Parts: sequence; C-alpha cells; structure tokens
Amino acid sequence: MQHPKFGKAPSGNRLARIKQSPRFKDGKFHNTHVTPMVSEGNSMIKVTYDFIFGRFPRTNPIDEIPAVKTDLKTLSVADNVLIWFGHSSYFIQLDGKRFLIDPVFSGNASPIPGSNRSFNGTDIYSADDMPEIDYLLITHDHYDHLDYQTIIELKPKIKKIVCGLGVGEHFEYWNFASGQIIEKDWNESLELSENFTLHTAPARHFSGRSFKSNNTLWVSFIMQTPNIKIYLGGDSGYDDHFSEIGRKFGAFDFALLDNGQYNPAWREIHLLPHEVLIAAKDLKAKRLLPIHSSKFKLAYHPWDEPLKTISELNEKENETILVTPKIGDVVKLNDSSQTFGKWWESIT
Repeated sequence: MQHPKFGKAPSGNRLARIKQSPRFKDGKFHNTHVTPMVSEGNSMIKVTYDFIFGRFPRTNPIDEIPAVKTDLKTLSVADNVLIWFGHSSYFIQLDGKRFLIDPVFSGNASPIPGSNRSFNGTDIYSADDMPEIDYLLITHDHYDHLDYQTIIELKPKIKKIVCGLGVGEHFEYWNFASGQIIEKDWNESLELSENFTLHTAPARHFSGRSFKSNNTLWVSFIMQTPNIKIYLGGDSGYDDHFSEIGRKFGAFDFALLDNGQYNPAWREIHLLPHEVLIAAKDLKAKRLLPIHSSKFKLAYHPWDEPLKTISELNEKENETILVTPKIGDVVKLNDSSQTFGKWWESIT
C-alpha cells in the first residue's frame, strides 16, 4: 500500500477546501440522494462470493476485439473528432484543443499486476501515440479511470489537469506541478477560451483508491462552444441529475454514458442499458456513444451484452442516434449522418 500507484489522501489546504463543499459531510463526499453500494434485496456477502467464486458465461471474448490505429499526431487541429480507446478512455479534439479523458493504457484495470487484464486486441494505443494534451480530464479516481502507469508515461505531454475535488492530491504526489492541476466541485465552470467553457456536473457514483472511500469527488463534464454541447458522463447510476442537466443546458449534440460493467445488484452506481437510454432522453441527446465496455471484465454479464442490448432497445425506441465505433475509429463530432456497424456481432 506504500506504492505511489495507490495515491494519497487529500490533506492540508486541499482538505480544508474539500470541507467547504456542500457535498462533503461526516468525513466524506455524498451523492445527492442516498446511494447504497448494494441495491435493496442483495447483500455484499453474495456479491463478493459471486465475484470470487462465480462462473458466468462469455464474460471474456475468445476472439480479438477489432481496432483501428488512427495516427492522432497527424490529425488536423481544425478537425472536431473523438477517438474511443475502449472502456471509458477517449480522446477529443474540439475547436483546436486536445483533451484526453480517463486514459488507461497499461492493460490492467487493477492495482494488482495481471489481475484484470484487458481483452485481446484492445491495447493498440499507448502514451507514445498521444499528441500533446491541452487538458487531461479525470472523472474520478478509480483504477479503471485513473491509471498510475499511464499517467506517469503521459506526464511530459500533459499541460493541464481538470478533476474533482481531492483528486489533485494524487497528481501532486506523482510530482505534477500544483499549477497544472485544476480541481472543481459540481456545478462549476472553467473558461478555456472566449467561446469555449468546460462545466462540471453531478454524477451518482463513489471514489477511492485504498481502504478509505469517498474522500475525493466524482464528476461529469460538459463541453460547451457556440456550435456544440457534449456531455461526458463518467460513471454514474441513474438519478434526476440527468434531467436537471438537460433542463439547465438544453439539448446536447453528443453524450457519452456509462453502459457496461453493470449489475442489478449495484444499479445505484452504474446505469443498466435501458437506463442509459432514459438518461440520454433526459439530456435531450441527439447522439449517444455508450462507453465503459469492451475492454475489461468488471461485472458478470457477457462481454458484448451492453452493446447488444442497448442497440436492440434503441432500435425499438428510436430516441437517439447510437454511435458505436470500433476502438480507434474517428468519430466526427459535427457529422450526425456518420454511421457505424455492429462490429461486436462477428466476435465470439
């Protein structure tokens, strides 16, 4: 537990600021509504037993996951694009600024070496493939979103970091300059340029990298320019914050929402597929990219169930345009006519 990858708990002036947050009480951050780790009718004992001893079919693909190697360094800075790296890691280039969100390139979603390896074919990108990053965005400090090895390898390329309250302690511990780190509470804004604002918003989740949980804040992000609004959901269970964000900001052109590594036993902290579509409707999202799938096994469902189920449900409801790129595909943020196939159907 002394290894730097476990991070460091907030202290000093950072902790003093945390204590001023309306979300912080009794020594930890809280969601807007009571959020049990295990849903009613389930038990932590059963969830833990299933995780250790349970055998569930097709949780790992046999075949390689298909992926495309796009050269990010040669992309025109004028192109507004998104490239997904699997799970919840992705790159956004918008209005001349480059963003990297929750990057995990180490091939492991756990602090224990080799304990949660990525699926075959999903590790074609590394820190070396990234261009200079104007803003590294971190939604929360869980290991499948904040990966120590990846961050250290990216360090020379990162200009600024934007994260929730307390998460900056990890980065300072990892020898990033304090001036690089911007920590935000929910419902705050950061002016990136005259016509580009990054907002923070609520999510329904939790945090922690060691035995102490919820000592740092989990957030979602909103990118807003005169021509486009993008919602970056991070990890979240369903709650009324989606409809509140939709009312506050109006219709979103593009949304990325947590769809994978779910279970009815922990539905308060991760969306189930039908809830993803409800959340997208709350956000008035024109296009939806479901993330948090297709790279790591963190739940018991078949590896392809999240994409299969949400596609089938969306075809019936036809409420939003579903965006389903392969890892590495270039998603054009300004082109709502762009289509993608059901690549998972050919994978065993």
